[in-house]
Amino acid sequence: MSKGFTRRRVVAGLLAFIAVAAVGGTVALRATKKGGEDPGKARAAATLEFTQADLAYVEARPIARWLPVSGTLQPLNQATVKAKVAGEIVTIAVREGQAVKAGQLVARIDTLDLESRLVERTGALESARAQLALAEKTRAMNNKLLSEKFISQNAFDGSESSYSVAQGSVKSAEAQVRLAQNAIKDASVTAPLSGVVAKRHVQPGEKVAFDAPIVTVVDLASLELAALVPAVDVPELRVGMNVELAVEGFGDRKFTGRIERINPSTEPGTRAFNVYVALPNAGNALRSGMFATGRVGIAMSSPAPTLPQTAVRTEAGQTYVWTIDNGKLVRRVVLVGRRDDEAGIVELKTTLPPKVPVLAARFDNLKEGVAVIVKAPGTSSNATSAPPATAQPAG
Repeated sequence: MSKGFTRRRVVAGLLAFIAVAAVGGTVALRATKKGGEDPGKARAAATLEFTQADLAYVEARPIARWLPVSGTLQPLNQATVKAKVAGEIVTIAVREGQAVKAGQLVARIDTLDLESRLVERTGALESARAQLALAEKTRAMNNKLLSEKFISQNAFDGSESSYSVAQGSVKSAEAQVRLAQNAIKDASVTAPLSGVVAKRHVQPGEKVAFDAPIVTVVDLASLELAALVPAVDVPELRVGMNVELAVEGFGDRKFTGRIERINPSTEPGTRAFNVYVALPNAGNALRSGMFATGRVGIAMSSPAPTLPQTAVRTEAGQTYVWTIDNGKLVRRVVLVGRRDDEAGIVELKTTLPPKVPVLAARFDNLKEGVAVIVKAPGTSSNATSAPPATAQPAG
């Protein structure tokens, strides 16, 4: 009984030893495999590789400043032709969109009443002249009688006064005749300038009052844009500066104007000045009322620290750049100033370490502290070891 019990204990002990040995061997095998891996391989998998083309450096460059302007195009010369006499419109010789020359007939007003008035005033003039002739004869006769002492001085003075009154009546009648003649002349309405009819305000058969609008004529040869400019920018503007404009409806086509005038006072209720830009319009391609946007090139500033605009990122209202410091990515918050969209640069107001590389291209999923390798031109990664991870440009 005791001998059988002892044998079973020996067998159980052997089985337990074999199980422990098996577990220990497995653990040792795993440890051996893990220890056999290259530790540099794990580090290499987390290393980013960039080329010199991906990097930029702070550079002192002058920054061109562009002042934006916008507004509606208006003809430099335009006129609304109004009636100088009241009457009925007999004819309208032009329509909207029709070209006219200065002095060309555009409308005619009925002259029947005006001609009757001229006849009446001509008759009054003839009567006044007859009264003057009679007064002149009486004055001459009384002057002779006065010299012969047949009449008194008072009698002569009366005839002299009548003569003066008759002269005044003639002058008044002559003026009335000229007014009647001018009224008949004004019944023929002509264009005051060469241009295009923008609007016809009346139709034949309508009665118009004095100073009523008849047609509006615009000269499209030269247009003007009135742009509001903040007071702080006005000192940098000069008459004669070129302005590059883009007009709605003309795509990428650019038009060049020049600053013609600068208003000496601000517009009511604002702190901005009106700047007037003259725009030649050869061929009348542009039209009144079109909206234009553009910019004025202001003189270059003194050299300032700059970076490419692609190197500056903005996230959650914070502006920052990615730099490489001691072989690692470092995220640095920066302040920026003026931008030069033409050159693609931005002023950097935050001082960075000298000659620090900055990522110029945009990349996704960058993390601060990640190891970085800057690949020299003409070199390649070591083929015997795991290659560094290449950063992927942002889409």
